[in-house]
Amino acid sequence: MNAENQKSAEQMDLLTAVENIDNLAAKSVLNDEFFDTVAPFADYISEMIGINREQSVMLALLISHSDDGCVSMKELSDSLDCSTARLLRYTNYIDELEKLGIVMQIRPRLRDIRGGRNCYRIQQEIIDVFKRNEKYVPRNLSGLNCNELFDEFDTVFEMRSDDELTYDITVERIEHLLECNKNLQFVSKLRSYELKPEDEILLILFACMFVNKRNENVVCHDFAFLYERIKFNQIKSALQRNTHPLLDKKLIEFTNNDGFINNEAYCLTKKTKDELLSEMNIVRRNARSRNDVIKNEDIKGKNLFFSEKVSKRVDELGSLMENSQYEQIRKRLEDEKFRCGFACLFYGVPGTGKTETALQLARRTGRDVMQVNIARIKSMWVGESEKNLKRVFDEYREKVKECDVAPILLFNEADAIIGKRAENAERSVDKMYHTMQNILLQEMETLDGIMIATTNLAQSFDRAFERRFLYKIKFDKPTVEARMSIWREMIPALTDDDARTLSGKYEFSGGQIENIARRHAIGKILHGESESLLNELLGYCDDEKIETKEKKAIGF
Repeated sequence: MNAENQKSAEQMDLLTAVENIDNLAAKSVLNDEFFDTVAPFADYISEMIGINREQSVMLALLISHSDDGCVSMKELSDSLDCSTARLLRYTNYIDELEKLGIVMQIRPRLRDIRGGRNCYRIQQEIIDVFKRNEKYVPRNLSGLNCNELFDEFDTVFEMRSDDELTYDITVERIEHLLECNKNLQFVSKLRSYELKPEDEILLILFACMFVNKRNENVVCHDFAFLYERIKFNQIKSALQRNTHPLLDKKLIEFTNNDGFINNEAYCLTKKTKDELLSEMNIVRRNARSRNDVIKNEDIKGKNLFFSEKVSKRVDELGSLMENSQYEQIRKRLEDEKFRCGFACLFYGVPGTGKTETALQLARRTGRDVMQVNIARIKSMWVGESEKNLKRVFDEYREKVKECDVAPILLFNEADAIIGKRAENAERSVDKMYHTMQNILLQEMETLDGIMIATTNLAQSFDRAFERRFLYKIKFDKPTVEARMSIWREMIPALTDDDARTLSGKYEFSGGQIENIARRHAIGKILHGESESLLNELLGYCDDEKIETKEKKAIGF
């Protein structure tokens, strides 16, 4: 080492090492003695970054010539005044830097003014290390939880999508993440499938799209970025012909489109979700966000008054839903190859106690209620409403699995999805409802649990659903005797005669009587006890009625 190089070595920092290597490279045209000449500077970079001498030299040259963020091999050979062929002798060192995540190769799809040649970009964290003259400490990718692992997967796939990683490097990065976190149940189960790397990475991508993007239906376009063109066409063909290993092992399946199998769209099977994603608790998390779960212990007891016929049907259903009886009947149906789910329809005019009956049955039988919010299911985006409805049943299945006593799936005011279908649906909204109904019909066929739907519009009920509902209970307006009981239940201060008067004069539903009882409670708070309870209630009853007859206009 000459005196000048000795002095530089004594004043060493990372950027100084880069400058010296670059200066010496320009004078040497990368001849055989070059690597020995730059040894002091390369060894300093090696120690600070944790790479070997040859890798350090190539990293220094890339940094020195990537003034706008990236550099091509042609630019580098021109700057060093050496042939591209000679420079190519050392590209394997750059490939090793890429595997370590220190540099990225920008693929041809992101061509720029360099005329379409592949370029290399230095990772920003490495640039920062050189600026601060710090020792590089690679990120520790071990000990991740499953959510963190999927975030890392997402980053790798995004880089591949942006052509910042080759396919081979993408596979290596994913394999490294799996190896670093092989203690996770996800990794253990994934390995047990014994998939080829190309199939394993596709399954991971499917899982990522489901977990991170809530995309359950994957089309070939969604993973086209992952493979080179020829390989992609082979995989696409195998999927469409139902010969792909992921389909064969029942790890993915064709999706349903308008009630029919779609061999151009795919999703994870329930088995795969159960086996691979159990650590992430995805379904439970989304069930809480999309649908209201009412705990049975939070349901307040209420006395309900029906006609003798309705009371008998409700009591019979309540007996069936008692858990010991329910499990026994369910098992018998299953053994005899019958559908073992119980779908019930409560229909009738508003305010007759349909929803409250469902809640009281839940309270009586110790069942939670998963109440479906129809408004949240419907989406302005094409295809989203259908996915949301499918997700409701996926979440319900998970809820059944985790509970000792199967909950009730309650579709309250379900007119929107069990109403008559439009003939020859042309509008997109009609097609959406048609598809949602097909999904609901299919899910009811395979239901393993208890579903209750309520509707006020029995006359618009689509007959396709009729046989799917095992129990159908019509809730009529209460009889005079039932109304008397409701009046006395709601307002205990009423005498029998006053309750009879109100029941005979007004054919109100239980919901309407409850409205009047609330008005009375508010009036008592504001004004104290009324001098005539009956007259006060008669006034509230007249207010409750809405005049529907049009009066004739007077005039010309």
